[in-house]
Amino acid sequence: MSNQVNSSISTLPIMEHFFSIQGEGFHSGRAAYFIRIAGCDVGCVWCDVKESWNAEKHEHQLIEELVKTVKESNCGFCVITGGEPCMYDISELTDKLKNEGIEIALETSGCYKLIGNVDWYCFSPKKFKAPQEEAYKKACELKVIISHSSDLAWAEAHANKVNSSCKLFLQAEWSKQEQFLPLIIEYVKENPKWRISIQTHKHMDIR
Repeated sequence: MSNQVNSSISTLPIMEHFFSIQGEGFHSGRAAYFIRIAGCDVGCVWCDVKESWNAEKHEHQLIEELVKTVKESNCGFCVITGGEPCMYDISELTDKLKNEGIEIALETSGCYKLIGNVDWYCFSPKKFKAPQEEAYKKACELKVIISHSSDLAWAEAHANKVNSSCKLFLQAEWSKQEQFLPLIIEYVKENPKWRISIQTHKHMDIR
């Protein structure tokens, strides 16, 4: 049974929202306003925002006010992340952002169907919960976290299923960078269809 929530009351549970720099993946280095929606049932052991998992610990915020704040940042680019944002119907949020001319990127595990309209779909599959088939079709970016050498073969299995225009990224799990980044570097040299994603925001010590 799906745990997807219909958010029809013009609010969403928000852990945090802030203006910063996208630190990883295709849009790395770009000014972005982040909306981190609370709630996740995927359970990644290495998740660095586990405080986002329990939506009940975070206040619901008005979508209208969130959109106003994003617009006031003047960056024109919003990243909707989590938690797992696709646990919710985010169509009101995405529609209102688009009405203000704001470009939208989504970060998702693909475990739930997207109810909403985004410009960039970053698909980061996890072993702990299988993705929906639509994630492979919608993916603009496939970002696979590498925390074990076997994850490279697992990444290839997903790369074989995404659409032909999808950008492919490998990213070492932060606490295991020294161990796996050299492996990833050599792998990308041998398999240049892949790119390396680095969590540059952590190196720059920015939120």
